[in-house]
Amino acid sequence: MQTINPTTDEPIETYDEHDDEAVERFIRRSAERFESWSERPITERQALVGGIADVLRENEDDYAALMTREMGKPIEQAHAEIEKCAWVCEFYAEHAAQFLQDERIGVHPRAKTKVSYEPLGPLLAVMPWNYPFWQVLRVAAPTLAAGNTVLLSHARNVTGCATTIERVLADAGFPDGAFTTILVDDDSLHDIIADDRVAAATLTGSVRAGRAVAETTGANLKPTVLELGGSDPFVVLDDAPLERACEVGARARVNNNGQACIAAKRFIVVEDIYEEFRDGFVREMESLTVGDPTDPDTDVGPIARADLLDTLETQVTESLDAGATALTGGERIDREGYFFEPTVLEDVPADSPAGCDELFGPVASLFVVEDEDEAVALANDTEFGLGASVWTTDVERGERVAHELEAGAAFVNELVQSHPKLPFGGIKNSGYGRELAADGIREFTNKKTVWVSPADGLEE
Repeated sequence: MQTINPTTDEPIETYDEHDDEAVERFIRRSAERFESWSERPITERQALVGGIADVLRENEDDYAALMTREMGKPIEQAHAEIEKCAWVCEFYAEHAAQFLQDERIGVHPRAKTKVSYEPLGPLLAVMPWNYPFWQVLRVAAPTLAAGNTVLLSHARNVTGCATTIERVLADAGFPDGAFTTILVDDDSLHDIIADDRVAAATLTGSVRAGRAVAETTGANLKPTVLELGGSDPFVVLDDAPLERACEVGARARVNNNGQACIAAKRFIVVEDIYEEFRDGFVREMESLTVGDPTDPDTDVGPIARADLLDTLETQVTESLDAGATALTGGERIDREGYFFEPTVLEDVPADSPAGCDELFGPVASLFVVEDEDEAVALANDTEFGLGASVWTTDVERGERVAHELEAGAAFVNELVQSHPKLPFGGIKNSGYGRELAADGIREFTNKKTVWVSPADGLEE
């Protein structure tokens, strides 16, 4: 497997895939390590998870540059990603024991009853390229703190990040087998999931990939968390703070070069203020600097791979052919690398790619609606349900509308984002299960009921 710099279209490095013998060795080592790792005091596991943050910060420049080189993330955003990874490690280093402590539940005066959270075993984590450090560590930190071990299968175009993360954990003091990067193709993943020694799986990726993993975990009766795609609505009501909505809306669409599951993608605007929002939003998109992601002044870098650029171009072209209008942008940029213009489409047919599919790139779709009710109906008229935002100066109205939006997270007057203290995940075709917060560490534990009665029974 070979990594390619999306800014220059030049090869970075070639890696050998692991053969069946190596994979078997890694799974065996992970299962064996689980036996001792799960028995270590949680305070020791927490300390090691906290140590990951130290390693990340000590080498932040190198890790940020690696992400930018492999997948084109603007360098300032790459630095922010490393800091966020350090933050999530520190969060679980502080709170893991609290989240996993036994819960005493009284059901009878003479019985001791509780719920305990016990580790399951090796976890297979199938991770995407768009946040190559964050996606991995937001899973690994709680999973390792809980006493499980982790097998990582990362996206091929960020293989350098995948192998580096393994070294990060080794440098933080984790024992061999606690965290292992496996370099295999997608077809091999099903055999790994089906292996009796692998206890569970988590995937962040496409709906197609999620269904494939769910089929295998279902057939083998193993727990799974799936964080899949999104077509997040950005609902602008008639009393919205328009200047801020335009500014944050543009940022919400193009962060990470527009390649984020929780990026705002469908901008649903009440007709009374549609033209004012549209004009302001287009100005914001046109003001963005597209270019070399290693330049701190760059707002939008390249699409991560050549095939992804081709897909985005096809989606936009098909939407335009179906009747959409490009207010700005609409084409790939004729330059070295995989660049696409920041684009705003209006008059988007509901059944066109820009109307119903997830577009992974700096392309926004505008929709005009008559009122709040129509806005909510259109926002919910999607197969996805990951994130959503609503914009209004009436915060009580915003909170009410947020509860009406079908999504795993709904934000009022704010950019949709993940936060270590809040559960993260979706509904509908955006997946199931939750990461982060207490949910994120408990997902891959055995929630065990323990009931202890006295030897003479409960009768008095």
